[in-house]
Amino acid sequence: MKRVLFIVNPFSGGIDKTILLDSIESFVKNHHYSHLIYKTSGSEDLEQVKKLIVEFQPAILAVAGGDGTVLTAVNAVLDTSIPIAIIPVGSANGMAKELNIPTDIFKALTLIESGIDLKIDLLDINGQVCVHLADVGLNAKVVKRFEQDPNRGLWVYGKYVFRELFQLRINRFIIQLPEKKIKRFAVSMIFANASKYGTGAVINPVGSLTDGKFELCIIKQFPFWQFFILALKAFFGKISNSAYVEIISTSEAIIKASRKTLLQADGEILGKVKRIVIKVLPQAVTFRVSSV
Repeated sequence: MKRVLFIVNPFSGGIDKTILLDSIESFVKNHHYSHLIYKTSGSEDLEQVKKLIVEFQPAILAVAGGDGTVLTAVNAVLDTSIPIAIIPVGSANGMAKELNIPTDIFKALTLIESGIDLKIDLLDINGQVCVHLADVGLNAKVVKRFEQDPNRGLWVYGKYVFRELFQLRINRFIIQLPEKKIKRFAVSMIFANASKYGTGAVINPVGSLTDGKFELCIIKQFPFWQFFILALKAFFGKISNSAYVEIISTSEAIIKASRKTLLQADGEILGKVKRIVIKVLPQAVTFRVSSV
């Protein structure tokens, strides 16, 4: 009998999880699976999930939440062969969008049985694992404000984006790449393993989870009104055409900022830093997807 360990974030997306939990029970009953459900609390979740993996020995880890919950699952299965299935019920479902996971709960659950396994790269950022996207500047500040707000949903995120547009600050970055050192002035810099945010906005049109590289997406200072043009370009996958955006592909980089700047990865705040060391961890984790 296949064993499935479910990680459910009861707070993600600001929505009631009754339908989700009922769907899980129906799914495992129909497929005769043995299962456990762990509900995250925000306290020692990673340690608890690792403990359950050792005790329960699941064949697959199914994650019901957003990108932060997915990150917990990834950290839990590192150095194992256990695949991760995503049930996207978070405020930001960036990895689910990246992997074309259905938004319908039952359709996402069916991938546990019928999906294909795909090994993807991860990023090591200052010793912390990043699955999807990390950044400094504009979005990192928005993520921090979003974390502090008891409300959830894209409208809350959008509210803070709008506020931060009036407080943009330029930072000088010295970027050491394998072949050269460059200097850039930017209001934001994204370290992109993937291509798009949970909103569907494509920040990295050349992004691939399996190419052994990541992209530095450098957002230069722009007039306020240009934000809306940048947003439109992003939603149409054309942001690289903007004069305010530069994209550099690499397998590693060391970035030094002129002053401490807030760093976030997969929706988790990592604090203020002046030095960021990034490298690719090739094919480091396996996801259950609909097609490769």
